[in-house]
Amino acid sequence: MKKPLDFSSLNDFKDEIHEACGVFGISNQDGFDTAQMTYFGLYALQHRGQESCGIAINNNCEITGHKGIGLVPEVFTEKILDRLEGNMAIGHTRYSTTGGSSVENCQPLIFTYKGGKMALAHNGNLINATKIRYELENKGAIFQTSTDSEVIANLISRNGLKCNDIVEVLTRTMDVIEGAYALVILTQKKLVGIRDPWGLRPLCLGKIGRSYVLASENCAFDVVGAEFIRDIEPGEMVIIEGESLTSIKTKHNKPHRFCIFEHIYFARPDSFIDGASIYKSRLEAGRLLAIESPVEADLVVGVPDSGITAAIGYSRQSGIPYGEALIKNRYVGRTFIQPNQQLREQSVRIKLNALYEEIEGKRIIIIDDSIVRGTTSYKIIQMLKNAGAKEVHMRISSPPVLNPCYFGIDISSKEHLIAANYSIEEIRESINADTLAFLSVESLLKTPIGAPANCFCTGCFTGEYPMKVPMHVGKSILDKKC
Repeated sequence: MKKPLDFSSLNDFKDEIHEACGVFGISNQDGFDTAQMTYFGLYALQHRGQESCGIAINNNCEITGHKGIGLVPEVFTEKILDRLEGNMAIGHTRYSTTGGSSVENCQPLIFTYKGGKMALAHNGNLINATKIRYELENKGAIFQTSTDSEVIANLISRNGLKCNDIVEVLTRTMDVIEGAYALVILTQKKLVGIRDPWGLRPLCLGKIGRSYVLASENCAFDVVGAEFIRDIEPGEMVIIEGESLTSIKTKHNKPHRFCIFEHIYFARPDSFIDGASIYKSRLEAGRLLAIESPVEADLVVGVPDSGITAAIGYSRQSGIPYGEALIKNRYVGRTFIQPNQQLREQSVRIKLNALYEEIEGKRIIIIDDSIVRGTTSYKIIQMLKNAGAKEVHMRISSPPVLNPCYFGIDISSKEHLIAANYSIEEIRESINADTLAFLSVESLLKTPIGAPANCFCTGCFTGEYPMKVPMHVGKSILDKKC
């Protein structure tokens, strides 16, 4: 057996898988405040990206915007929103990886090309962005950001030199880019939504009165009072101009391979994606986990927030009571500043704290959505044991993460994935759990009730990706997220 990992001196305490980005778009035909409506839509999608956000708005064919580092209410004040006037807008909430934390990389991107001004917001990751960027730079292209989203913008600009029709320009762009993308695009006259050919990232369509709305998740529609119409299909482009909507089924549709981690972690529980309830998916994951990996215990608890629904499912199936054992500080986000060296160990309790009277002397089953590096799991288990838990049994509502993701999810390279380098027993020993079990891939694929069969990307678990991934992708100089 390899020497168990030592987590006792680690200073960081953060979620181990980071959010996908959120996109929102609206074509206002009903006279409401477009900027405020976009603000509320982004607020509903805040869980998908907490590092930066932005809004681009069209006012009589003039596109302007505002963006910045921080949460939606930190970046946008009433004064700023009052300045953003117009009848069409797009918005973006973003989580970036290493090197991506800068105002330049915030979205939406606003750029000028032959056809006029345009704004673009992107959720996903292109696997051939580095190759395209290299080729464009050799032809004299200038880049101001490190995002693959600017690669898309540059391609649109160059394709705009060859034709004037926006549909043809965007179709030619889709001919070149490979990977995951949900795009909302604002032109001087149109609002456009595009979903990648595999449907890896989510995008849906709604309506308020005569006004169309696009969003990563339908939970944003509930906030702005929109009615959900349908999901945008893989490879589909929708063109919205005024009250008119045109759907274009491009030649780029592939077999649907939606990211299964949306069901496990990213999406809000009150969302439906491609016909499947996120809440029911997580309940089912917990139920199947209880069948596959039962253990005698006194209490089932979930790691806030993404482990809670699966914990309820586990409790219902097993008959073991569900309870709260970890209390989360709701007011600490990604921008939390670590205290000095002497206080770093206490910083765990600033984000989470144990409910001693619920824990002491009990055998606890703790449910989490995933284990990637193991640091979070170790610290949570130590917290429960320090609070007097007699036993701590960890159950994970997804399979072991064995491979990196190349499609817009911040899952590390293999060297940082604990399950790719250690056995389950070695992981159990390293995180100091009494027992440890993961949900099987077979059961996981049964959890999105109502979704089409065999329609998911499981590459991070199985290594089977929907497309061939170039060898250089993991070493890209680009910001690999959004």
